[in-house]
Amino acid sequence: MHVALLCSITVLIKFMKKQILISLVIFVLLICFSASVLGEGAKTVQLFNGKDLNNWIQQKQDGWTVDKGMIAPGDKPGGYIWANGNYDDFELEMDFKISKGCNSGVFFRADPNNPVQGGFEIQILDSYGKSKIGKHDCGALYDASAPISNNSKPAGEWNHMKLIVNDAYVKVVLNGALVTNVNLDQWIVAQENPDGTGNKFRKALKDLPRTGSIGLQYHGKPVWFKNIQLKAI
Repeated sequence: MHVALLCSITVLIKFMKKQILISLVIFVLLICFSASVLGEGAKTVQLFNGKDLNNWIQQKQDGWTVDKGMIAPGDKPGGYIWANGNYDDFELEMDFKISKGCNSGVFFRADPNNPVQGGFEIQILDSYGKSKIGKHDCGALYDASAPISNNSKPAGEWNHMKLIVNDAYVKVVLNGALVTNVNLDQWIVAQENPDGTGNKFRKALKDLPRTGSIGLQYHGKPVWFKNIQLKAI
């Protein structure tokens, strides 16, 4: 009887070990699968490969070129350059360098045929050293919200910008500091900001499209861009 009981216990232990092993294998496979799916969802896309403009559409022929790994003004500088595709919610990172007196911008959720009214712009401007900054200074949501602080670098130095766009929320981190943090749903009246000041938009910002193109602007003075990458949210 004792021998039979011992045999039964041995068989039970082996069975339990087998079940535990199977459960562990399934658990590990689930973890690996989940990590793989999450990794794919958070994949970073290099919008600019540092070699050519094959992923970009120029508004003006020869307006832009590639120079030493940078998107730079071309032989006939001017106009916008647009990344292929439409984007809604994302994290966009890039480095930019401006010349003295430069005025430029990063457009998003924009209509390339009507970027001024059909999209949004984060202002790029030679704002270094200004004590009083407004809705047209570097890091601003152009004509809608002034930066929280002036964190731009002098002309000739590289700035790092991170633009986070998620549904109605727009954030800009410039050189490590949060300079813009807005909720577009607070713009409920055309040509008017929440603080009562006017803006250029013929539609309330809450009513503008939440998907569109990403573009860079040349507006009279040289500007350079590199390390442009995007991660969908």
